[in-house]
Amino acid sequence: MTSLTHLDDAGAASMVDVGDKAATVRTARAEGLVMMAAETLEMIRSGAAKKGDVVAIARIAGIMGAKKTHELIPLCHPLMLEKVGVDLTFEPALPGIRVTATARVSGKTGIEMEALTAVSVACLTIYDMAKAVDRGMVISGIRLLEKAGGVSGDWQAA
Repeated sequence: MTSLTHLDDAGAASMVDVGDKAATVRTARAEGLVMMAAETLEMIRSGAAKKGDVVAIARIAGIMGAKKTHELIPLCHPLMLEKVGVDLTFEPALPGIRVTATARVSGKTGIEMEALTAVSVACLTIYDMAKAVDRGMVISGIRLLEKAGGVSGDWQAA
């Protein structure tokens, strides 16, 4: 295992210097789940939530979250995102909603945090919009599924 890149020689937090790195195309895909009562899932699926279209608003919130990652995570670099996509899939067997985000950039540093932030914010938005009818919802399983590009190469979750 390599050393932590966000610590300097004295162990203090430090933003990684990416100035000498070559820009490459980098992509990342992440997912998360919002588990809820079957009735809550049906309310969202049918568009009957009092606050509006939960899916559309969660998708937009996820994209906005990715764009603001560097403002939320202290040592993240601001990136010129080329693409952020957020998909929400109804999973009646859970019951719940699976949120998947994909992010792409041509840059000097990874984009995993943007994909993970997009998923996290979209999941939180689902919770916020449906909490009046189901405070027992559970957000879980937020994880990186895959990343490509950069010096460390490609990686996929098992």
